[in-house]
Amino acid sequence: MMAKRSTAQRLGRVLERVTQQSGRLPDTPAYGSWLLGKVSESQARRRVRIQLILTVCIVGVNVIGIGVAALLLTVAFPTPSIFGDAPLWITFGVLPAYCGIALGLGTWLITRRTIAVLRWAVEEHQPTPDDERATFTAPFWLALGVLVLWVIGTALLTTLYGWADSTFIPIVGFCVSVCGILVSTACYLFTEFALRPVAAQALEAGGAPRRLAPGIMGRTLTVWLLGSGVPVLGIMVTALLGGVLLDNLSKTQLAVAILVISGAAVIFGFVLMWILAWLTTTPVRMVRAALKRVEDGDLSGDLVVFDGTELGELQRGFNAMVNGLRERERVRDLFGRHVGRDVAAAAERDMPQLGGEERHVAVVFIDVIGSTQLVTSRPAAEVVGLLNRFFAVVVEEVDRHHGLVNKFEGDAVLAVFGAPNHLDRPEEQALGAARAIARRLDSEVPEFRAGIGVAAGNAVAGNVGAKERFEYTVIGEPVNEAARLCELAKREPHRLLASSDTVTASTGDEQARWSLGDTVTLRGHDQPTRLATLA
Repeated sequence: MMAKRSTAQRLGRVLERVTQQSGRLPDTPAYGSWLLGKVSESQARRRVRIQLILTVCIVGVNVIGIGVAALLLTVAFPTPSIFGDAPLWITFGVLPAYCGIALGLGTWLITRRTIAVLRWAVEEHQPTPDDERATFTAPFWLALGVLVLWVIGTALLTTLYGWADSTFIPIVGFCVSVCGILVSTACYLFTEFALRPVAAQALEAGGAPRRLAPGIMGRTLTVWLLGSGVPVLGIMVTALLGGVLLDNLSKTQLAVAILVISGAAVIFGFVLMWILAWLTTTPVRMVRAALKRVEDGDLSGDLVVFDGTELGELQRGFNAMVNGLRERERVRDLFGRHVGRDVAAAAERDMPQLGGEERHVAVVFIDVIGSTQLVTSRPAAEVVGLLNRFFAVVVEEVDRHHGLVNKFEGDAVLAVFGAPNHLDRPEEQALGAARAIARRLDSEVPEFRAGIGVAAGNAVAGNVGAKERFEYTVIGEPVNEAARLCELAKREPHRLLASSDTVTASTGDEQARWSLGDTVTLRGHDQPTRLATLA
């Protein structure tokens, strides 16, 4: 017994020296759009990508805004005409020149400043509180820069056209300013979209979002006010200008003016609300898709938190939930590896308590022959490799026959059939597992020879120990008998023995594989036991 214990201790020290844990980072999903690239993308490429998206969006939205303003000035308010009632050098000189300069130089300056405040992300260093604040306020300052350019253009054109005819003052001021507000609102939304990757980095670093319109409700109301409220107000102003201040508009011209402004308001309002809805639903769709993965059992990925509103809190909550589930699965896996899957499942289902119950079980005891010499004559890594192959065969066959590997005692294994899970014929499963283990050990682990003993009977199965530390085990006559049969089996040709009672209690097919032999009195037993070996 002392030799067996010292062998187990040496094997334990070997396992501690060579066993290492490894892990990998979970795959992370993208930012809700292929335009924003992958999470693994380099910061240099991300900078180019963001600047390209911002430039295209700003130029595109401003060109549309200029076109709508021109439509309002020429169709909605044809009188006075910017072509016939104003100097041509304003319409064909100052106006296109300012639009070109504002589009080119203004867009370059605005995007350059926006990228400059994101330098911490490009240089890949930890953001300071000022860096985080600048990241979250960047959409506001970009939109404000666009609005300033439109305000300058409104003031310039209103002054020049008003110098030619004072009637132009309310018309030009209204048409250009309304378009400027709508364009700057669209730029704000597009910038929030383009800066998602950098916002995600700032949120991961612990930054608190500071936005123009915090929260989903604030963002929605702001977009409605600037995207729909202002155009509706413009329709009211058009009615006032046409009916009161501009008496030179006919009823037809006034109707056309209202129709044009209403159409522009509907289109702009729809586009802005569509962008807002898309920005809002994208995180929700990502969470929904991630939940579907969790339902399918995939806990490998976290969501990237890139939204500073309640949607970001939803993403964080999902990540916290998945981390909790991963930790639970890890603990469950470790628990199952230590005590057995069935015991772990029973412990989850019912609160484990000290004590046990009498069960009819079958027991298989397996012990390596000459383990002391094996450990002392081979390198530690080689011994562990052999033991892992040996235990892998035993565990696979015991699991396949619905048993429980109850204990690893150095190089010995105790397997139980019929507890904690009930089996109608535990003897048959135990005998089948013992035969399969003996066959596979001879072919797959020829370096090891092991004795195998099988016995069955009534035993007490339950939790033994103290309240602070206990384990599930089986105690009784079958366990002792299987261990004694294992000792005798080491001297048998097949190195496999079972009690005749165990074989008799199995089905006819299983009985046919065994032959009854001598009757012996096992060590520590009073009654003789008839042996059974493979036929």
